[in-house]
Formats: sequence, structure tokens, C-alpha cells
Amino acid sequence: MTAEDVLATCWTTAGDTAPDRKDQRSPLNLRDRAEAAGAAGFKGFGLLYADLTEAEREHGLAGVRSLFEDNGLVHIELEFLTDWWTDGPRRAESDNVRRDLLRAAEVLGARHIKIGPDVEDEPWDLDVWAEEFATLATQADGVGTRLGIEFLPWSNIKTVHDGLRLVEAAGHPAGGLIIDVWHTERAHTPPSDLAKVPGSRIVGVELNDADSQVLGTLFEDTVRRRRLCGEGSFDLPGIITALRTAGWAGPWGVEILSDAHRSLTVAEAAEAAYGSAAALLK
Repeated sequence: MTAEDVLATCWTTAGDTAPDRKDQRSPLNLRDRAEAAGAAGFKGFGLLYADLTEAEREHGLAGVRSLFEDNGLVHIELEFLTDWWTDGPRRAESDNVRRDLLRAAEVLGARHIKIGPDVEDEPWDLDVWAEEFATLATQADGVGTRLGIEFLPWSNIKTVHDGLRLVEAAGHPAGGLIIDVWHTERAHTPPSDLAKVPGSRIVGVELNDADSQVLGTLFEDTVRRRRLCGEGSFDLPGIITALRTAGWAGPWGVEILSDAHRSLTVAEAAEAAYGSAAALLK
């Protein structure tokens, strides 16, 4: 359907789990998820840290890599590192996750690791954050991968402009942005702004859709009510054109989070997510 590869982000094939749950592990077997993604047409796969540790225990990292390769999944995304900017016990726990993600990225040949901002929206020092980001980007580069920060409209890094300010201040070529169109739309960022983002600073893109009105908090809305591409209010053709203008050519991530999507079988979820996105990427 499309010449540009499409990546199933971690939540798209995770089944009945979500970021708002204490235990975020997928109840589904990784083999079933990978097979469903490959059969649907995806060429990439995202894996949450909690599921990565389970998969490593069951298959070993070499076995996980073979599982992806057997299903034609060549673009691997690992997530989600938080608290990389802080200190104390939270930083100690974050550093343990960091080490595991970097080790896995090297073995799996991951294209990037996704990290997050401060969802408590606390004041932040650009110089401190840029230094920490640059250190992490250097470590990612050292294992052959890239580092992408996902800005969130309810966090301290709310917009693509905030994210770009951070990665430019850090100045490391391995560091850049994860541009989730849900977040750009809810932050009221026009596609024309996306077209101006330096292509070298785009590490990943995530497509999805939503209704025009937010129900509940932004976090509740993004976790429970995303829609398949083309089934909501977003100007996805305009956004895709803008990102292509910026230089992005894929893989295009698809991140669908909703109560309805979680109720589907993994095969149904993968087919729906891929088909709706691929139709827009022709």
C-alpha cells in the first residue's frame, strides 16, 4: 500500500493495558504481537521497557532480535525513560532502566530510544537539561542508536518548539524529537511549523487521530480516546505533507491508545492501525 515503512508503537499491539495503569505490561505474548504486526504490513515495532524485560527473560535478547527479524520488523523502538534529569532515588532507578535500554538497543539494533519530559510540569533549567540530554545522546550514539524526546502538552516540554530548544541546546547529532501528532494538535501547533523543523532533528513520528473536543484531562483523552488515522478531526494529509517537507520519510509510527482499540484482538488491532495509516501514506 505504501513505499514508506510503518512502525507499530508499543501500545498499538499491547492489548488490554495502558499508560495510566500501575502495571503497564502487555498481557499478550510478544511472539503473537510480532507476528500480528508483521502480517498486517508493519516493518517496525515498539517495545515498552516493562515488556522488554519480560521478553528478555523468555527469549533472551538474541531471541527477541530473531523474533523481530523472522517477522520482517527491521525498525525497532524502545521506550520509555523518565527521570533522566533528576537525582536521588528516582535517578538511581532511572539509571538502571537506562543501562538496560542501552544494552538492549545494541543487541537488537534499535533505531532509537524514546525518553520523556517531566509530566509534573516542574520548573526546569535549560542548561542542566541540555547537559543531561547530551550525555544520554552520547551514550545512545555509543551503542549505535539515537535518542528521541517526546514532548507532551501537559508536561514541562509542551510543544515541538520547546523540544527543539532542548535538543538544539544539547547539540548532539544523535539527539532529536519524537513528534506525535496527537501532541502537536492538542498544543495547537500548525502543520506549517512542523515543516520548519530540521529534518536531522526528527528521530521519530507517530500518527493517530482524535475528536475535535478534549474529554476530561489531556492525559485521560490521549490514553482513552485516540482514533484510527482518518477517523477523527486532524488534518493528517496536511501534517504528513509538512513532515515530508521537513525531510521525514519514515518509518512512520502509529500509536493508537483507546478503550475501543484495547478491546480488539491483536490481529484486528494491528490490521486496523496499519491499514488506516498506510492509506494516508500512499
